[in-house]
Amino acid sequence: MALIPAGTSTPQIIIDVAQLEKNIDKMAQRVASQGLKLRPHAKTHKMLEVASRQLDAGAAGLTVATVGEALSFALQGVAKIFIAYPLWVNESQAERILELIKRAKLSIGTDSVQAVEQMARMLGEQASKIRLMIEIDSGHHRSGVSPRDALDIAEAARDAGMRVNGVFTFPGHSYNPDGIDCAVNDEHKALAEATRILREAGFAIKRISGGSTPTAALSDNSVLTEVRPGVYVFGDAQQFELGRTGFDEIALTVAATVVSRHEGDEQIPRRIVVDAGSKILGSDRPSWATGYGRIAECPDARISALSEHHATVLWPENLDLPDYGQQLQVIPNHVCQAVNLVDSVLAVHADGTSELWDVAARGLNY
Repeated sequence: MALIPAGTSTPQIIIDVAQLEKNIDKMAQRVASQGLKLRPHAKTHKMLEVASRQLDAGAAGLTVATVGEALSFALQGVAKIFIAYPLWVNESQAERILELIKRAKLSIGTDSVQAVEQMARMLGEQASKIRLMIEIDSGHHRSGVSPRDALDIAEAARDAGMRVNGVFTFPGHSYNPDGIDCAVNDEHKALAEATRILREAGFAIKRISGGSTPTAALSDNSVLTEVRPGVYVFGDAQQFELGRTGFDEIALTVAATVVSRHEGDEQIPRRIVVDAGSKILGSDRPSWATGYGRIAECPDARISALSEHHATVLWPENLDLPDYGQQLQVIPNHVCQAVNLVDSVLAVHADGTSELWDVAARGLNY
C-alpha cells in the first residue's frame, strides 16, 4: 500500500499505482494461462486510467453495468463493451445505445423474451448490430434464467432479427467463505447446459462468459471462453476475508484521521474514531464479515460501527491506541461502493509523486 502523501486532507481514497499494475498483470497472466479471455468489470473502478492499463495488459474489452457507464468509456475510446445487465430499454436508453453502436462493438445482456422484444422495438433496424448475451442463473438467484429457458429468449431474438452471441452468468454465491468451490461448479454446469441446448437448436454460441473475482482464478476453458472479474484490480476487505487477496495486494485504501480515542473500561470498549464513515467507505457488511472494513496498519483492529462521517474502530488491548491526528489507511469492505462515492482519487506512484484521477463514470446508474 502506498504511503499517505504529506498534507493529505482526509478522508481521501488513495490508489497505490504500482500495486494496481501488479494486480492487473497477475490476473491477465493467470486468465491467459487458462486459455480464457479477460473482460474485466469496470463498474469497480469507473476510471479510464485503470481501464487503459487493463486493455494494455490484454483485456478483450470492458464489462459495465449501465448504459451510462458504457457511453462514458466509449467516448474515451474503448472499442469493445459488454453491458452485463438485463436491460429494459426505454427511449432515453435507446438514444444512447444508438450512439454507442457508432463508437463501439456492443454486447447487451437480457433474460426475458419481453426485454428482447422491447429492445427490438426501441432500436429498430439498428437492433441487428447488438450482440445479445443471455443471462443464466447459476445459483445466485438474482437475474438470469434457467438453462432450459434460454432457448425461448434466443428464438425471440432470432424472430426479431437480433443476434445471440453467447451466454453469461454471475456466480454471486461465491461471495461466501464456504461457497467458492460450489459456485465455480454451479457456474460451469449451468453455462454448459445452456450452451448445449442453444447449439443443438442451431445457435452459434461464441461467448460463454462467467467469473467473479472470487472464482476467476479457479475457472478454466473446459466450458468458459471468458471471465469478468472486477474487484481484483484493487482488492478489498471482503476479498481478504474470503482468502482471495492478501493485505500486501490491496491497492486502494481510504486515508483517515484519528479524531477521537478512548481507553475504555469494563463497560466501554477500547476504541478510536476516524473521519471516514459510510459516505466514503460504503456500508456493506456481509453476515460473515468481521466488521465494516479493516485497518492496514493493524490487521487485528475491527471497524465495529459506521456513521455517515465516523468509523468506530475497536483496538487490540496489547497495542497502543493511535494518537489524535494520526492518519491511518482504511480498507473498505466493498471497494466498488467506495469508488462510486467520490469524484476523484489520489493515485500515488512508486516514486512518491501523486496525481488525481477522475472517477469519470461515477453515478452513471442509468
